Amino acid sequence: MAAASSPAPSGPIPFKDVDDGSVPEHTPKDEFGDLVAALPLRQQSILELRLYQGFWLPEHWVPGTIVFQRRFAPRPDDVILASYPKCGTTWLKALAFATAARGAYPPAGAGHPLRRLNPHDCVPFIDEIFAGGEHAKLDLLPSPRLMNTHLPYTLLPEPVARGGGGCRVAYVCRDPKDMVVSLWHFLRRSKPDLSFADMFEPVCDGTAAAGPVWDHVLSYWRASVARPDRVLFLRYEDLLRDPAANVRKLAEFMGRPFSASEEDAGAVADVVELCSFDQMKGLEVNKPGSGTAGRYRAMPRDAFFRKGVAGDWANHMTPEMAARLDEIVREKLQGTGLHFA
Repeated sequence: MAAASSPAPSGPIPFKDVDDGSVPEHTPKDEFGDLVAALPLRQQSILELRLYQGFWLPEHWVPGTIVFQRRFAPRPDDVILASYPKCGTTWLKALAFATAARGAYPPAGAGHPLRRLNPHDCVPFIDEIFAGGEHAKLDLLPSPRLMNTHLPYTLLPEPVARGGGGCRVAYVCRDPKDMVVSLWHFLRRSKPDLSFADMFEPVCDGTAAAGPVWDHVLSYWRASVARPDRVLFLRYEDLLRDPAANVRKLAEFMGRPFSASEEDAGAVADVVELCSFDQMKGLEVNKPGSGTAGRYRAMPRDAFFRKGVAGDWANHMTPEMAARLDEIVREKLQGTGLHFA
């Protein structure tokens, strides 16, 4: 008699634990090379950018974005975590994974995946997956799946953007001044001579990678206003001020609210502690020399944990620079109901 088949595992589970190398790479650049070559080109720091559907995307993302838009099949319980670069992506990944997977992986447990893996190893980066032609890897993940993207809402696949099929999107934004500082420090790990002005100016004129930043933020803000059941809009500064309240909000949005017994047992506090900046930065897997995360532009894992604070922009830009960026953003957001303090 044949042995009974074991039940399929329930997600989310760490992406690195299912990415066994069995899916061959097929670079979509071969399929869409001519289309990409015809797009406006701009060099920014270590990246070559192409203007695609109103946004400056890293050139190697564009073919994958086209495939993502055309062929991604969302599952009803998918959750896509979205952000502009350096706006809380790593923290959101950790919080969402620890919250959604707490049944299989108690956050206080010594064997939790986030104690041995970087958050980017737990939640796959859709932009790189599709850029490498490896989207079949996403089929290996059991439901519910957690994934993340830096694409604006308007570039998401139509089934996701229209809110159909049950797929949810959680977005985190950040004061653009702190974002610029964080992005500058991050890119200097690959280009040490990158000046702050060379990072600041493209943000101000709307040509930074994944920019214009204000259009990126507004795409998710408007979607969250129109479909709050499908798009959750979070602020990095709010996460810092009250992480527990925002973990509860995220859990409710993902369809995994904390029960009264979990609350009494301190489950929310356990998630917050596991995913705290000091806790994650202090883990061996995230210390200098621990390896890299990312495929196309691999970065040291410790590069994702610098300060994790709000207001550090004051240590890097003049009052005139801060006032200039604030005024640009204020003008772009005028009348939308969204503002930064």
